[in-house]
Amino acid sequence: MTETEQERVSWPPAPIRTERLVLRAPETRDRAAFIDLFSSPEVGTYLGGARSREACERTVPETPERRPGLFVIERDGTMIGTLELNRRPPELRSDTGPKTEEDELGYLLLPEAWGHGYAAEACAAALAWYAVTRPGASVVLHTQTANARSMRLASKLGFTEVQRYEAWGAPQWMGRMSPVAPPA
Repeated sequence: MTETEQERVSWPPAPIRTERLVLRAPETRDRAAFIDLFSSPEVGTYLGGARSREACERTVPETPERRPGLFVIERDGTMIGTLELNRRPPELRSDTGPKTEEDELGYLLLPEAWGHGYAAEACAAALAWYAVTRPGASVVLHTQTANARSMRLASKLGFTEVQRYEAWGAPQWMGRMSPVAPPA
């Protein structure tokens, strides 16, 4: 999302509710879950590695950053992950991989939330919200090719391969959903 587009989008939006989840802006009560998420070796497996718990304790602010496109994924009142759906400004983009002006979908879930369909449910809800918020926007998703779960989810959500590339010492995949269709 460009700065002008961000100004037009009310942020944070009203929480997005699904059958089992709530997508909402980060709150102070989420800090411990953010630290668990960023320092998890399992979560870091396909992201170039986990950060140390000590580093996370020092760097994660008391109130996690609220910025357009960043959602906490909540289940039964507890944060189980995060989801981002936005156009990263140049200073937040990775130095590896293809550069794109498209909006990007990314998500992280705590390992205990894996295998329950929460990522698919959260991503589908966020993409439906985004289709209304940014009609006609094309969305990309990046994942390691070795991350079979993310590759399956990308396909299930309707992303098609655009290219493969090498980053963080591993083959990566970039897919595109173009454009995001508004919900019926």
